[in-house]
Amino acid sequence: MTNIKSIKATKDEGSADEELSWPDPEDAIDYEKERLHRKQRLAAGLRVLGRLRLAEGVAGHVTVRDPEHTDRFWVNPFGKNFKLMKVSDLICVDHMGEVVEGDQPVNDAAFAIHSQLHLARPDIMAAAHCHAMYGRTFSSLGKPLKMITQDDTMFFNDVALCSVGSGAVVLDANVGKAMATALGDKKALIHQNHGVITAGGSVDAAVWWFVALERSCQSQILAESAGTPIEIPDDLAQSGYDQQGSDLAGWFQFQPWWEELLRDEPDFLD
Repeated sequence: MTNIKSIKATKDEGSADEELSWPDPEDAIDYEKERLHRKQRLAAGLRVLGRLRLAEGVAGHVTVRDPEHTDRFWVNPFGKNFKLMKVSDLICVDHMGEVVEGDQPVNDAAFAIHSQLHLARPDIMAAAHCHAMYGRTFSSLGKPLKMITQDDTMFFNDVALCSVGSGAVVLDANVGKAMATALGDKKALIHQNHGVITAGGSVDAAVWWFVALERSCQSQILAESAGTPIEIPDDLAQSGYDQQGSDLAGWFQFQPWWEELLRDEPDFLD
């Protein structure tokens, strides 16, 4: 894999030869522009999860922190099909669970989990969770993810476990708080008998981590059903993490999906 630190990526409004850079925290923020940017990525991320059939029924939620009111987050409304999500469908929820923008209901589980994650981790911009088949199945085992493939190493020492409230629908903010505590400074959490949740400095990264972790859970289940997989030594796993485990790497991996959506389903921007 190409060293992610050497990659030059196109900014959303920039030219093809413009090097990716993060904004200076001291720069004045155009809140409306940044809010729209985050909502567009959120609608795209939800459509990606829907396209990949990782969202089932009405379960699942992806959030992004509001850039101006940091005690609020944007989220998909309860019951809206991920594959049909548009920017205009998104709702904004405060940390009291009130919908402050939009006229659709919030999923109570989304509030219970994401409000606590965003509260505990100011560095997190976005978080993703769906009841995907392999993540929820793997969570029933109550054991950590093994480093058995190159792709798994993006999660080396970066996946937490939590058993508080396992198996029940998470409607209690205290369970969400326990999940946030267990997550600590990591980017992914396996919640026992429930599934996985991932977090990142962008919607792009959070959604990529979710899809990648779902695939890693699938890989381990398949490998262990066939025999005893050989684990990657820690030093090589750390090298793999250094190459592909950063927030920038997660953001970069999402960009082909963004490009595909712009071509095939530009109505998500409405």
